[in-house]
Amino acid sequence: MNLKDHIRSIPDFPKPGILFYDISTLLAHAKAWHETIEQMAAAIRPHKPDVLAGIESRGFLLAAPLAIALGTGFVMLRKSGKLPGITVRHTYALEYGTDEIEIQADAIEQGKRVVLVDDLLATGGTLAAAVTLLQTVGAVVPAAACVIELTFLDGRNKVPVPVETLLKYDS
Repeated sequence: MNLKDHIRSIPDFPKPGILFYDISTLLAHAKAWHETIEQMAAAIRPHKPDVLAGIESRGFLLAAPLAIALGTGFVMLRKSGKLPGITVRHTYALEYGTDEIEIQADAIEQGKRVVLVDDLLATGGTLAAAVTLLQTVGAVVPAAACVIELTFLDGRNKVPVPVETLLKYDS
């Protein structure tokens, strides 16, 4: 099955000049969604994770069923102020300004192997920040995994761990 057949391209979203690769159509197609989870699980399994960490919000859609498929736990990395309890925050630079992500302080046991999951690798800034945040709370991060990689943005080189991707787009 060609998973790219189930990814919708939307020009000029979220702003003019951007071609958005929408996974909504992939999620809606049962066989393609199942195949995506199977392929992602196969890519992640060699990294022997104890836990998967999903990045808000589309990363949650992937990490939760992957955790079931792999028999691991699942934790959420969210935007600032969205998680209850004591959190650990990481602020990182964007092209114009900064952003923040958080994890609950007690979400990861020291030394646990955590594979980071998101839908898309673009510039690499959010994935790199998430790796730093996970390492700050004591996780070992052997890899990250995404469905889509925009290779022309060279984000892979900003992420300090190996990145597994299923689909690559060169433009």
